[in-house]
Formats: sequence, structure tokens, C-alpha cells
Amino acid sequence: MDYYDLMMTFNRCAALALMVSLNVYAQSPAPSTPPKALPAPSTPGTSASATSQPSADKASGNSVLDGELLYQLLLGELSTQLGDQAAGYSLLLDAARKTNDARLYQRSVEIALQARSGESALAAARAWRTAMPNSREANRYQLQILIGLNKTNELSDPIKREIALAEAGDRAQVISSIPRYFARSTDKKQAASVVEQSLVDHLTSPQNGVAAWTTIGRMRIEAGDPAGALDAARRGHALSATAEGPALLALALMNPSSPAAEGIVRKYLDGKPEAEVRMEYARALLNAQRFAEASTQIHTVTNEKPSLADAWLIQGTLELQDNKLNAAEKSLLRYLDVMASQPSSSRNSQQNRGLIQAYLSLSQIAEQRKDFKLAESWLNKISSSEDMIRAQSRRASLLAIQGKLEDGIELIRALPERSAGDGRLKIQAEVQLLRDNKKLQAAFDLLAKATTQNPTDYDFLYDQATLAEKLGNPDEMETLLRRIIAGKPDFHHAYNALGYSFADRNIRLPEARQLIIKALEFAPNDPFITDSLGWVEFRMGNKAEALRILQGAYKSRPDAEIAAHLGEVLWSMGRRDEARKIWKEGVALAADNETLVETLKRFRVKP
Repeated sequence: MDYYDLMMTFNRCAALALMVSLNVYAQSPAPSTPPKALPAPSTPGTSASATSQPSADKASGNSVLDGELLYQLLLGELSTQLGDQAAGYSLLLDAARKTNDARLYQRSVEIALQARSGESALAAARAWRTAMPNSREANRYQLQILIGLNKTNELSDPIKREIALAEAGDRAQVISSIPRYFARSTDKKQAASVVEQSLVDHLTSPQNGVAAWTTIGRMRIEAGDPAGALDAARRGHALSATAEGPALLALALMNPSSPAAEGIVRKYLDGKPEAEVRMEYARALLNAQRFAEASTQIHTVTNEKPSLADAWLIQGTLELQDNKLNAAEKSLLRYLDVMASQPSSSRNSQQNRGLIQAYLSLSQIAEQRKDFKLAESWLNKISSSEDMIRAQSRRASLLAIQGKLEDGIELIRALPERSAGDGRLKIQAEVQLLRDNKKLQAAFDLLAKATTQNPTDYDFLYDQATLAEKLGNPDEMETLLRRIIAGKPDFHHAYNALGYSFADRNIRLPEARQLIIKALEFAPNDPFITDSLGWVEFRMGNKAEALRILQGAYKSRPDAEIAAHLGEVLWSMGRRDEARKIWKEGVALAADNETLVETLKRFRVKP
């Protein structure tokens, strides 16, 4: 078909729109300043916007297009719109070369990407960069396309050029942005190697060295090289002890087998750290179940930066966990005050979840004080369907406390099930309600039914096992725990529960110790498993070792049950005043703890 006939059949409105768009090339100046931050990477095959104004560092800009070139541009756009991207690409790229116009180079790249022709897009980007060697836009496109094509070995030069083309004051930021370009890279080790080669000239730079080592460390983490990442964190920290990049890198590497990583974090915190970094450290401590240390860090944050809402929420949650109701209420109300000062329209899903957690916690505090009206008022603030099961569970608990257990159970059972997960949550809620109200056999039967229907639900099996023990059936408990260990060997709670059961009954103590040590391999900082180890050492006659272990567990996590065990060890060693002091603290934490109540009764002590 003749091109004139083609143009006659094309929608006139679309043609007019194209003419107006093409006239932009001739009449409007191109932006001359590229964005300072690296954009999120595009990959070949991802449609780029055909309507956005292309940007450039240099362009022919204001010169009026002659008729022949204007016709070529229109023909290229028409060909693209009608599905012949190859012709459109060729025409636009030829026009770009003739005019040296960055916008036409960018458009030709976009057409190739729309056609999912990575190699053509790369050719256009290279032509663009060759024509305009100082263009950051051209270099970025080439960099992104090379990554999309997995041509990692060709990336060193574009990375170096991207840094060099940035303003001197922006280079550290550019270096820090490099890892996100490689989020979808398939060869992480090669990517890390290329990035290291690209940054070699910046590693000792006072301005960019910290960013370079932090970036290298992040790339090494992605490549599965934690030792190399830790070395990068050390080197970055050595360049600047006050820089947060190496500290955050070390935080990502924190685990019991890498104490040096935490050392870097602590040295950073000794200076004048950002409150957000201290918060991340506190979260890492919480994940490691080092609750007392986490609480110390969180209190520092709330003192130094009281406008940080999440710190108040975590502080209140920890205080509630320790049964410090007044302190918890104060912290949670402060959290709500801080959140109220922020526009609700700007809240993300995580912040909304935080509000739900605060309402539930405040309701729990009111419930423990027997202020059921206030407890219900907090629950009434929860309106989202996703959190209705949690809210109704608390309402059921309120009913049960008022002698209406059956009404509470019916409240849970009446909840709609939008998914299989909802059904499971309802079972959990009902089991907890039954346990709290000493209906252990009913809770066991409900779990037995659930595990019959889903034999690999190891959380339910574990709960069923603990109920079996409370019902005086240790053999059934052992059978269920052995079943969990066989099916899910990394379920450390099963090892601990079985080992503790043996120790508490003073039987099979060597085996009990082995089981607990196995649990500690999976969760080395868990204070409750550490408590179990201290208890089995005591049963085996190793009182000094038991005391050392239990003191560490109690320091990490003040808890009534740990207090019961620690007090008994102290009592047996003749340190009775210390034992009474610890037991008194335990009663303040949870006066109804079964282990503590039994211990005090056995020793006829009223702390």
C-alpha cells in the first residue's frame, strides 16, 4: 500500500495528535538537567511511555523541522502505531542520528522496548551515548538494558560513567543506588564482582568510600557471601564511625554466629546515631528474643526522638508482655497521640496494622483491670474485616470473664470465613479461649479434630501436645512431639518441650539435655529454651552451671516461670533471701503462673 493511502485510512484524530506531538520535537526545548537519583530500572520488554516528553542533555531543540524530516517522523510514528515497530524504530533512529536530538534517540529506544527487542533497544542506546557521551540519560538507558539482557560482564564501563557524570556531591548517592539495579540479576556473584571492579577507584575516597563499601557489602550479601559483606562493613566503618550505611549493613548480618557484626552496630550507636538505626537494632534484638536489651534500646529512642511512633508501640507491647500495665497504657496512648498528629491519608498498611495492635493491647489492659466497658470501646475502633477475628476473640474473652463462655464461643464460631486461613484462625481463637478458661479437654478435642483433617499442621500438633501434658497424659504428649520432629526437624519448640518435660519429671535427663541443646541450635538466644537447659542442669546436680544459665535467661527475659526455676536453684544453694526476692519479682510479673504458684506452695513461701 502506498504510504499516502495509508495515511488517508489512518484515523484523522490520531494523525492530528501525532502531528501535534511531533511538532514538540521542533518547537519545545528539551530538559537539560537529568534527575539526580537513579531511576528504578526498566527491562527490555517493559513498555515505556510513548506520550511522555523525552528528556536530553543536548538536543537540536528549537530548530524548525523541514518537510522531509517531519514526514519521516510522522511516518515512523504511524508505522509504530499500526504495528510495524521495526519500520518505526528504523525511521526514528535515523532521524535521531540526522538531528542529534536526544528525544528521538529515547523514542527509538522506547519503540524497541515496546517491541520486546532488547538488542535493538541496546543498539539505539549505544548510538545515543556515542552521539552524546556526556548524557546521563543515554548512559542510564544503556545500563538498564544491559542488566535486563543479563550482559553483566559489559556493565563496568556504564557504572563508572554513571558515577563520573553525576555532580561531585551526588556521587555517594548514585553509588548507594547501584544495588537496586541488580534486583533481578540472575548471576548475583558476577554482579557483585562487576560492581566491585567499577567502584575500585572510590574505595579510599573520603567522600565516596563509605558508600562504595556499603554497596559492595550489599552486593556480597545478595551473592551469598556474608563473610565478604562483613569485611565490607568493617572497611566502611573504619572510614567513618558515624556513617549509618556500614551500621545498617552490619545489622543485616547480625546473628549469633557473627558477633563482629553486632560490634560494628554498637560502635556506631556509641556516637550520635540516627534514631531509625537504633530502632532497627532494637527490632533485631527482638527477633533474637533478647527482650531486655531491646527494651533498653527502645526506651532510648522514645527519649531521644519521641515523635517516632513505632518506638512507642514496641515499648508499650514489651511493657504489656512484662505485665507493666500502667507503663504499657501510657506508651500505647502516646503512640496513638503521635499517630493522630499525622494525616490518615498518608498511612500505609503497616501503620494501620500498628493501630489495630494498639487498640487490641489497650483492650487487653482494660480487660485485665476488669473495666469491660473500656475494653469494648477500644475494640469498637477496629472496623477492618481483616482484623475482625482478632477483635471478636477479645470480645469472646470479655464474655468469658463475665461468666458467658458459651456466648464467647458462639461469637467466634459465627465469624464468616473468607478463606481457609480464617477457618484456622477461628480454631486458634476458640482453643485459646478454652485454655484460658481451664476447659483443657474441650480444647484438646478441638485440636484433635483439626489435626485429623490436616495432619501436617505442626502448630496445632504442638498445641495439642502441650494440652496432653496438662491433662496428665505425658505419653500422648511425647507421641505428638515425636511426630512433629519426624515431619519438621527444624521445629525447635518440639525438642524443647519434650526435653523440658523429661527434666521437670526428673527422668531421662541425658536425653532431655540433648533435646534442649538441639533446640538451642535453632534458637540460640531463646530465653525459654535457655531456661529449660538451666533446669535440666539443676536436675542433673550441676547447680552452679544451672544458676549461671538461669540468671542469663532471667536477665534476657524477666518471666514468672524462669523466676520460679531461678529461685528454686538459689534456695537449694542456701541463698534464700535472693530466692525470695526473685520469687517476689515473679509474682509481680504473673501471680497466676502455674509453675511459680506450685513452687511457692512446695516451699511454703509467701514472698
